[in-house]
Amino acid sequence: MNSPLPRVFVALDFPNAADALALAHRLDPRDCGLKIGKELFVSAGPEPVREMVARGFAVFLDLKFHDIPNTVAGACAAAARLGVAMMNVHASGGRAMLRAARDALDRTAGAGRRPLLIGVTVLTSLSDDDVHEIGFGESAAALARRLAVFAQSCGLDGVVCSAREAPELRAACGPAFKLVTPGIRPAAAATNDQVRIVTPEAALRNGADHLVVGRPVTHAADPVAALAAINASLAKAAA
Repeated sequence: MNSPLPRVFVALDFPNAADALALAHRLDPRDCGLKIGKELFVSAGPEPVREMVARGFAVFLDLKFHDIPNTVAGACAAAARLGVAMMNVHASGGRAMLRAARDALDRTAGAGRRPLLIGVTVLTSLSDDDVHEIGFGESAAALARRLAVFAQSCGLDGVVCSAREAPELRAACGPAFKLVTPGIRPAAAATNDQVRIVTPEAALRNGADHLVVGRPVTHAADPVAALAAINASLAKAAA
């Protein structure tokens, strides 16, 4: 896949492959990419990933690898062989782990395009109080900025962050560094378990490159219409 990655990735956070594939079959690869996370991958394995890649979708494999460098390198290489467009690792895993992940993707890519390697900074479900409780003296935004700069220094392509933090991260890391933003909620949508949420239009204005949208699409009465409305709002915001 050599075309630009889609702006929106729909999070297929389903407990089984049948439900995930049923929704994927209703969506168009020209309108979105698909994010596959831990629940679906653990329950169904890599086959749904292969099927969605074969259907032309850009797949973001959201497994947030965090382990010793050799283990993470092997996992990233295996993910690349599935044909995914993007994957992530925890930026807090340390320089040796991040560099091992990047080197593994470089070796696996060969002549093809290497999947984007994205670092997880601070989960969008965490508030400042949560960050303090686990031992960090800084705010969630400050921690996200520090980890983003660190990830960039290790050769990663970008980070996962809240769109609230995107302007500061964009200023710190430059225009080429990818910002992938979950916690996206249209104005009328429920917040669910997210804390640092932003509307799609605001995320785009804040400098986000890729928006991860889950329940506002997957739980909508008409997911195709919900996705179309989000894409229309982004096109209007970008005009």
